[in-house]
Amino acid sequence: MEGRDRNGRAVLSSAEKTVVAAAAVAVVRRFQLERAAGRMKVTLSRRRQRLLLQRVLDAPDCVTSSEAVLQLCFAIGCGVLPRSTPRWWMRRRTGGTWEDLRLCDDATDDYFREKLRMSRRVFMEINEACAPLLQRQVTLCREPLPPEQIVAYALYRWAIGESYDNNTSSFDIGRASGTLAVRDVTNALFRAYGDRISWPTGVGKHIVLRAFLDKGFPNCHGAVDCTHIYVDKPTNAPSENYFDRKHRFRIIAQVVVDLDLRMLDVFVGYPGSCHDIRVIQLSSLSRRAEEGVLFRGPPMTLSGGVRTKGYILGDNGYPPSEWVVVSYGGINQLPDEERFDTKQKFARGAVERALGRLKGMWRLFLRTHKTNLETLPQQITAVCILHNILLDAGVEFEENLLWEVDENGVRRRVDLGIHRPLQPVSMLTSTGPALALRNALTERMKHM
Repeated sequence: MEGRDRNGRAVLSSAEKTVVAAAAVAVVRRFQLERAAGRMKVTLSRRRQRLLLQRVLDAPDCVTSSEAVLQLCFAIGCGVLPRSTPRWWMRRRTGGTWEDLRLCDDATDDYFREKLRMSRRVFMEINEACAPLLQRQVTLCREPLPPEQIVAYALYRWAIGESYDNNTSSFDIGRASGTLAVRDVTNALFRAYGDRISWPTGVGKHIVLRAFLDKGFPNCHGAVDCTHIYVDKPTNAPSENYFDRKHRFRIIAQVVVDLDLRMLDVFVGYPGSCHDIRVIQLSSLSRRAEEGVLFRGPPMTLSGGVRTKGYILGDNGYPPSEWVVVSYGGINQLPDEERFDTKQKFARGAVERALGRLKGMWRLFLRTHKTNLETLPQQITAVCILHNILLDAGVEFEENLLWEVDENGVRRRVDLGIHRPLQPVSMLTSTGPALALRNALTERMKHM
């Protein structure tokens, strides 16, 4: 840089001005070249797109192929065709008990019996009946659980009796999904097999009546008793209503069974503070008996001219009535009374055996557990439906399910929650026809 102007400012020399001018020309030239190259790329891209489009349009089945692609995309989006792989951000569901149940080998059937209390064949039949009611739509977030996994989880939950936190991890699902699965399978069993619990009619009725007749009880339709389902302290409910004399929280389930251990009637939901008498009075069983629609067969005449259209057997927790026959009880019984009580107790033992099978298989209802009181009655009825399904399928019951080892290492029989009355109900409230019916049955047994 040479010289200064009149004001003392530095000025460029001729050589420096030449260099600056050349640099400016170079920058402008480079900008022009890059701009021309960009326009050329755009032109080539448009030309290539027009060429590809023309080739597609010239193809013989262009419209058909386009419609097929659109239909395929629509089907996948609506869930008609499930995606083969989930989105990259989804965690895959693998491992655990469910993967073991899916194996198809010789050991699978035993594993099914251990975990789900049934053979693989019976499980597939139940799944086939419930699957249409459990199908869920594919979403953009993740693929739904398959129906067979939903059914298997609900059965596993009822059979093993573990908490949601433990058994959901065995199926690699979340706690909310497990709760929803139990609710959905319960509703599906009601819709698919709702007729499995019903009062006997037709040929089934004659089979039940014949079985009880062979035990010395003509025109008898079943045996009734109550069992207690123990739960944790209920929330949002008056806890004192569910508190029994043994200081445990429970609800009551009343069942009627035949000699083949089939559930004929189930009534669930009243709190543990209710007496068995109150439960049967509030049940639909009592209402139907009083209305004359429970026993519809022709009346039978017994000794002494006593006529009966039908009855069921109960323990001393129930007062004798025209449709509930109880034992005499007490001490210093007459031989005829003792004979009657022995036969009545043996026939009524079908209830205890049925509840033993029910709770032994579905151990969630054998022990205290945290539950939703709004859905518990439906779940108990659902496992009673499964109880009848497995009886019809000929699934054997393992007696070792009724035994367990306590905290002291002692092997003992499990508590089925069947509490016998502290003392027999007073006979003062019993009607004459009720006592006459029992006496007539006692007289008939003398000639057997």
